Amino acid sequence: MSDTQPVHSDAARSLYLAEYGSEGPTLLLLHGMGATGAVWDRLRSELEPGRFGRVLVPDLGGHGRSPRSRDYSFRSLAAQVGVTVGGTAARRVTILGHSLGGAVALELASGRYGFEPEAVHVLGMKVDWSESELATMGALASRPPRRFPNRKEAAIWFLKLAGLHGLLNPEENPRLVDSGVVVDGDSWRLAQDPRTLAVGAPAVSQMMAAAVCPVVFSRGEFDEMVSTASLEALGDTRVISGVGHNAMVEDPAAVAALVGG
Repeated sequence: MSDTQPVHSDAARSLYLAEYGSEGPTLLLLHGMGATGAVWDRLRSELEPGRFGRVLVPDLGGHGRSPRSRDYSFRSLAAQVGVTVGGTAARRVTILGHSLGGAVALELASGRYGFEPEAVHVLGMKVDWSESELATMGALASRPPRRFPNRKEAAIWFLKLAGLHGLLNPEENPRLVDSGVVVDGDSWRLAQDPRTLAVGAPAVSQMMAAAVCPVVFSRGEFDEMVSTASLEALGDTRVISGVGHNAMVEDPAAVAALVGG
């Protein structure tokens, strides 16, 4: 594995990228709001050997070890992914994105960002947003980050905001926690830029109209953020039995099977 974090002065700066393998069909994994690329560790271990020669796992802009931006939108987040992997990704690229990462994956399905995906899988993406929900997210985005006296308390808060509390033990997942919390002076805080919370609602219909590759939607059976009906109205939809929003953590083998791995 190689980890890189190039820095650029332009708006579409490169992201922190973990790369596994070196050549062949490529799987690009995009995490959800508040998480980092390390959330895919369980799923990577379930991929069928030889199915993907390379697995690329960035931290999205404003998350984890990636740089912050002046503003966040689905297009700017996709542009950062394109800058990071577009020049090196193999022609055969499959994208699997979760929640926020699913919306970014759907934007990348347009092929406008330096590479044209072979297929896009969108897991647990919230489709319907109320004005109240958007206002709440905007208000949270304007608040200064919470600070904690120690790593343990920061880690618990990190997992809660990423929807992983109760699914992952922070002490048993140090790599994930290390990517999500940072020391700041004499306290700890989340690495995530709070302003990412104001990204808004994805223009799903426009994204689908621009897609140049097959798009498959999926959700956990008990995911309260999105309904099966909302996804079926968009296209090919799969339901993963017995899991909630973070299906790739709860049943990584089932999610790996979605991408043929």
